[in-house]
Amino acid sequence: MVTGVIGTGHLGYHHARILAGITGRTIPIFDTDSERMNMLASELDIRPCGNLDSLLEECDSVVAACPTQSHYHVVLKALKAGVHVLVEKPISATTVQGQEMVDLAEDMNLILAVGHVERFNPAILAAAELIDEPLFVEGHRMAPFNPRGTDVSVVLDLMIHDIDLVLSFVRSPVVSVQASGIPVLSDNVDIASARIQFKNRCVVNMTASRISREQIRKLRFFQHRKYVSVDFAAREVEAFRMVEGRIEPVPVIVSEGDALTAELNDFITSCETGCAPTVSGLDGLNALRSAQIISVKIQEAMQDLLKPAE
Repeated sequence: MVTGVIGTGHLGYHHARILAGITGRTIPIFDTDSERMNMLASELDIRPCGNLDSLLEECDSVVAACPTQSHYHVVLKALKAGVHVLVEKPISATTVQGQEMVDLAEDMNLILAVGHVERFNPAILAAAELIDEPLFVEGHRMAPFNPRGTDVSVVLDLMIHDIDLVLSFVRSPVVSVQASGIPVLSDNVDIASARIQFKNRCVVNMTASRISREQIRKLRFFQHRKYVSVDFAAREVEAFRMVEGRIEPVPVIVSEGDALTAELNDFITSCETGCAPTVSGLDGLNALRSAQIISVKIQEAMQDLLKPAE
């Protein structure tokens, strides 16, 4: 199984680095920035390719770590070449594009996985067996400002991680969405808050910011007689439950492990065995669909703010 990497940015670098260790192979890589490719070749065990076609010809699978606006073109080209794909989140720029990607992968009987790497965070893996039928979920994902990722809103950049995680635990249709947000340091929304209500009456409040002084990545799940808090940054889980009228802590052991390595191993296993990846193309599409609904609600709220006072 030859796995290549498309894109040599921050994530592309780490995908190539980890894949070289996993596979023991020299990793074929392509980027339109040939200078960047050659620089990486001096640091990593990679082989720069002259164009996308030549990379696809020698690969059985690829990781698409290029800008979001390029996902549609790159992924479709790879799938049409008969190559399995792991595409970084969000799956695409629009749900229409994402649906076409999912449909083509199904038609071609190929693996299409989406890089929602927090699904592989050791903390959420340790907490998963304690999370069943949450009634209320609260999420905070805050980070200091970094120009990387500002080509999309904070909803698609950061909040989409928590959207995907929530959808993986709350198996119920969304019935209402409220959201607000504003751009502060970039041309896109930099801080956002959303409230989602599901048909099963679960309510989710999420806040995402890329203009915070500190980094916070937490999800808290409130259930009947049980509470589970997941700290993704510290990789810690805090849990309590009610037992015979007493509140007792639930010990949770979080294993060591690298989330990106686990994600790549999961993808390679899916390609080799044909089993579904942990985060499928449909999962990525559902997360994008919810993120875009939130984005529309934010735009509507911003327009109301700009209306002149009567």
